[in-house]
Amino acid sequence: MGQGLANLVVPFFGGIPATAAIARTAVNVRSGARSRLAAIVHSLVLLVVVLAFAPVVATIPLAALAGVLIATTVQMVEVSSVRALLRSTRGDAVVLVLTALATVVFDLVTAVVLGLVVAGFFALQQVARSAHVDEMDLQVDGGAHDAEEAALLSEHIVAYRLEGSLFFGAAHSFLLGLSEVSDVRVVILRLSRVSTLDATGASVLADTIARLEGRGITVLLSGVRRDHEQVLSRLGVFDQLAHERHVFGSTPEAIAHARAHAGRVAHRPSED
Repeated sequence: MGQGLANLVVPFFGGIPATAAIARTAVNVRSGARSRLAAIVHSLVLLVVVLAFAPVVATIPLAALAGVLIATTVQMVEVSSVRALLRSTRGDAVVLVLTALATVVFDLVTAVVLGLVVAGFFALQQVARSAHVDEMDLQVDGGAHDAEEAALLSEHIVAYRLEGSLFFGAAHSFLLGLSEVSDVRVVILRLSRVSTLDATGASVLADTIARLEGRGITVLLSGVRRDHEQVLSRLGVFDQLAHERHVFGSTPEAIAHARAHAGRVAHRPSED
């Protein structure tokens, strides 16, 4: 909204419309930025440079500025992440390579649109392949299950059942919401009903686990499907867990471990 309003006003003062820059965002993040305040400070510094130091900046050779941009670009690319994406699934590898080539041959906007279209095609293909009908177990999904969840919550344990497709279009919004969980000691992520999982969804899941673990909340995974283990492993999801044994084949096993862990935390003597 702020950028749109600025682009409406600036032409009346002889300016030109501007757009967001990934390079500046990457520099901010690598410099330790954690909030929108970094963008505000950045814009104020640029304003001072333009108003007070424009003649000095004009003397900087373009070759030197090009070198700075190249160095920034190199730092933006994480080789380990690229390798993980190329090895995760065939669809993610195709999207990555195709987007990179389109950026060079055409432009960034065209490449992004093309990448989204191709990624959407592979996501729909995975959804179609994973579509199936399961017999519902009323003893698990009925009132007894609700009572079990209430009992877990009283023990500072939360169990989330993720269902359907966990690809980039749906992963970001609700998975990052898990990092806001408060007054909880253990979070169980039940993945048995996740039908589709792509590299971006796995990356967001890894980030969510890292945030929860960073807040002192233990994360357990249950019901990981065999066809998803490869993606989760290569994208570092398992590496974010506090212990390699925090992956369970069934939810009851995860709940038993969670209760034992929550009990140990509750009886742990305070360092204060």
